[in-house]
Amino acid sequence: MKHTYFLTGYPGFLASSLIKQLLHDHQKDIKQIYLLVLPSLQDKATQEINSLAKKTGHDPGIFSIVTGDITEPTLALDHDINREIQESVTHVFHLAAIYDLAVPKNIAFKVNVDGTKNMNNWVKTLGNLERYTYFSTAFVAGMREGKIFENELAAGQTFKNHYKETKYHAEVLVEDLKQSVPTTIIRPGIVKGNSKTGETIKFDGIYFMLNLLDHISFLPITPYMGDGKPEGNFVPSDYVLRATSYLAIAPVGKGKTYHLTDPNPYSMHDLQKILTKAYLGKTPKGKVPLSWVRSSLSSAPVRKWLQVELEALDYFSINASFDCSTAVTDLKGSGIVCPDLKDTVEPMVNFYRKYKHDRSKHIQIN
Repeated sequence: MKHTYFLTGYPGFLASSLIKQLLHDHQKDIKQIYLLVLPSLQDKATQEINSLAKKTGHDPGIFSIVTGDITEPTLALDHDINREIQESVTHVFHLAAIYDLAVPKNIAFKVNVDGTKNMNNWVKTLGNLERYTYFSTAFVAGMREGKIFENELAAGQTFKNHYKETKYHAEVLVEDLKQSVPTTIIRPGIVKGNSKTGETIKFDGIYFMLNLLDHISFLPITPYMGDGKPEGNFVPSDYVLRATSYLAIAPVGKGKTYHLTDPNPYSMHDLQKILTKAYLGKTPKGKVPLSWVRSSLSSAPVRKWLQVELEALDYFSINASFDCSTAVTDLKGSGIVCPDLKDTVEPMVNFYRKYKHDRSKHIQIN
């Protein structure tokens, strides 16, 4: 039987990229793909999906753009369209969310928590659902430290930003569905560009380190920040997409939560050394206390000049290690493995050099 997919978050980068991966991996089994878009993005979504169909040689008729809003009951779907979807959709991918580390609390809760609650209620009405895949983050662990396992969620953790806190509360809601709805939860590490091309839509995450190096390149010495003991769990987008496409469809993924994290991560000390060498041709020397860096980034003008969010310092201060044994085990035989980060640095740096002056690729720093 052919499958019918429903995705939220289009035309965002993550949803757009996952569609390409799903088409590549499962095109013979796909009957229809419904894309939920905000009314204000309908024209953009239509143009982009038609362009995608043309580039990939797929019939544009395989895509159905439907307007709605996850923050509204029944997703604000048209009644007739909703009934059509309820009777046909087999796989739901919930990717819509606010991902900004500095997002205000009210916006984060409305989209990430209330929106997921509405999605959960809606998927319960689907008559032919085979899998509901929710895109979470490994950082629902919040300020927890030590080894963190895929089957763990609520452990009394606290949070430093509203993004991680709201993704945690949203995942709690999805976890409760597992008893009645065939569910897969995906928890990526910090996603970076494509491992082979370096392509990314936004310079955030690990790119904050490149922003910093770019702006302090005039200094005779580049110091390390902090002691660098925490692990830096950065994973390329193509690994996350391939793994999600596989685990969200394969029977083995039903009822599972996966850390799509680096099974062999580098410490932040080693990452600083690797990136400084690759970008500036230097080896860091000396050390600047994290407290000094945090104090400097508390100034909005400094943050804007360096193009670094204050929340990015959590990468240097939280000693968490994300166990991904379940993901590694269930991906065996699929040919999908997380590449060594060191092997992906050259294309990442080359892409950054080419597009670092493109303001659309930098997030707005407040």
